[in-house]
Amino acid sequence: MLEFSKKILSKVSFDKALFKKELRKSTRWMSHKEMIHLKIWALTTFSQYKKVILDVFDNIS
Repeated sequence: MLEFSKKILSKVSFDKALFKKELRKSTRWMSHKEMIHLKIWALTTFSQYKKVILDVFDNIS
């Protein structure tokens, strides 16, 4: 699921709102370990969305 999420996020990275929506969806079906990897990857790959990424991962229930 991690690789699939990376592929989707790369494709929607042109739109901030869509990126946030897909990132939220991605975290729903991942293990804790996968979420850590996704967070690190997203922060390094999409630094322009740092605030969005941190917001999504801080609000995981």
